[in-house]
Amino acid sequence: MNFALSEEQELLQSTLRRFVAKECTPQVVRAIFDGERQSVPALWKGLAEIGVAGLAVPESHGGAGLELLEQALVAEELGRGAVPVPFLGHALATVALARGGSAAQQSAWLPRLAAGDARATVALAEDGGRWLPTEWSVELANGRVRGRKTLVPEAEGAELFVVGCRGGALALVEAGGSVRVTAEPTLDRGRPLATLDLGGAPAEVLARADASRLVDAGCVLLAADAFGAAHQLVRTTAAYLQTRQQFGQSLAQFQALKHQLANMALDVDPARGLWWYAAHAFDHAPAEASRAASLAKAHITERAQQVARDAVECHGGIGFTWECDVHIGFKRVLFDRLWLGAPELHRERYAALEGW
Repeated sequence: MNFALSEEQELLQSTLRRFVAKECTPQVVRAIFDGERQSVPALWKGLAEIGVAGLAVPESHGGAGLELLEQALVAEELGRGAVPVPFLGHALATVALARGGSAAQQSAWLPRLAAGDARATVALAEDGGRWLPTEWSVELANGRVRGRKTLVPEAEGAELFVVGCRGGALALVEAGGSVRVTAEPTLDRGRPLATLDLGGAPAEVLARADASRLVDAGCVLLAADAFGAAHQLVRTTAAYLQTRQQFGQSLAQFQALKHQLANMALDVDPARGLWWYAAHAFDHAPAEASRAASLAKAHITERAQQVARDAVECHGGIGFTWECDVHIGFKRVLFDRLWLGAPELHRERYAALEGW
């Protein structure tokens, strides 16, 4: 049995890594964090030209027809570079539509979404930290939705929303007059959030959609993103310790810092298999998918947060300043840890699925 990536998957990641290195340098990311948003559409357009926007879209609708693992590999690279593009919401919306939409819904939206001509996102959370389908309260009746959704990623500029409704239903809602988008403060300025007020907006049910599966997909993408960010923080910290000198020698020679860096690496590298398997299970082992997804989300995002803390400590006083790029990776993993529910929620979900 081959546990490695295929040549095509490795090519996908290497292509993305080159794109990020050229088009999304730390200076570009920092400028976006400081409020310059004009470069975001160009970054997203470039990724769409590579095929990122339509990875999960069937080939018959202009996409690549790939699986969640390929989307997760993209998430890893975007997390590694803290790339501030609207990937997360768009990727989940295309998964929901490709797997749960009618032929008419798919024909109307998937070709445009795959080409990057339109952008979609998901609206799942509700006030009080209610993330799971069993907790949703937004009303869907007579072809209209009424209610409020919070923490909607990349909502501004999205043309289509996949909205979680009471009873675990998913509905397509187009941006328009009955949909009010209000920006919310967020730690990760590269991934803006908003509140969605739905005042009787027209909606179409995704009749074949499974909301729990959408949560699973989100858990996997967040775990992969956090893994990529943490992996990069380890390497950034190692490079800093080899460069920075104290008492006439590099910090990398101090045993305490050696041990701390080794612990950071051991927190990250072995966790790769968790999200690889969770992504694989989503398409090939559905009976295991929800457990694997929640386990990956809970463990990897929690470990990534600790790695980020350690990275700041290893950078010393400068690690706490706005001028140090470590804080960008730290905020990235904090977003991944909290969006779609904190580790505690997913450990409880795992336990419930196991019947404990």
